[in-house]
Amino acid sequence: MTIKKKKKFYEGKSKILYETENPEQIVMEFKDDMISLNGSKKTKPVKRGAINNQVSAHLFRYLESFNVPTHFMSQLNEASMLVRRLQILPIEVLVRNLATGSFAKRYGLKDGEVLEKPIVEYYLKHNAKDDAMVNQHHIVAFGMATADELKIVDRYVTKANAVLKAFFIRRGMKLIDFKLEFGRYKNHVVIGDELTPENCRLWDAETGEKYELERFRHDPVMIEKIYTEVKRRVFEKEGERV
Repeated sequence: MTIKKKKKFYEGKSKILYETENPEQIVMEFKDDMISLNGSKKTKPVKRGAINNQVSAHLFRYLESFNVPTHFMSQLNEASMLVRRLQILPIEVLVRNLATGSFAKRYGLKDGEVLEKPIVEYYLKHNAKDDAMVNQHHIVAFGMATADELKIVDRYVTKANAVLKAFFIRRGMKLIDFKLEFGRYKNHVVIGDELTPENCRLWDAETGEKYELERFRHDPVMIEKIYTEVKRRVFEKEGERV
């Protein structure tokens, strides 16, 4: 089946969204441009868009195999996929498994310290106040999601975290933290957006090498290394590691 892109209705830093002939389906196309932290310079790592698309598609399929619903439908080509059109919940959900960066400093924890229990944080999406952190009471009071929807979000976050942690550790990587977004599709809450090197913080389980794009925004060589290495690990088959 051939999917025809129609009107572009959204363009962000990493993706372009297009309408299709089916109002319930959209094409999500990943971009190659990499914008520096200060927004002043763009670089083009080799096939950044293709890697983000392929990694996302693989991880979405993997989550679906564990009955964690996502918006993913099919991979259309190297850099784009067909997804369900969601009514996006205006929040971002951050899951932390280990302490690092500003989080570790804020709470007086050692860098790399394993948390006794994963910490789930909620942030306002596209907020003028630098993505302010909120709790579930804020979200319900602001009408962003219902209490019942947040219970579903929590359940899927917990399961997705367990599934992805195990997935990466079998490939020699620790999932330090990652971000998820959610939306409504036919009155059901599902995972949306992407799962890529850009919203997952990964460390090598043996050497501790950090595959964190934020640390290397101005280093094209390291950016390319992170993308290609994460893709290589994601597509390793079970039992292949030495």
